[in-house]
Amino acid sequence: MIETVLALLMLAVLVLGAGAVLQWRRGDRRKAMLLVILALVAALNVGIWTIPDASGEAPVTKAAETPT
Repeated sequence: MIETVLALLMLAVLVLGAGAVLQWRRGDRRKAMLLVILALVAALNVGIWTIPDASGEAPVTKAAETPT
């Protein structure tokens, strides 16, 4: 389940980036920068969940192993 959420979040990052480009071309620099910041925050969130820690295990694998 968490893998699906992270995949959708990465798709959202791509859409936010495309939206930022469109807003930039239309001349609305403030909205474009806000979209870029939001895309960066989402990408960092995915990175936090997927990059392994010192023990070599990613938090996403730990969350997937935990029974609900």
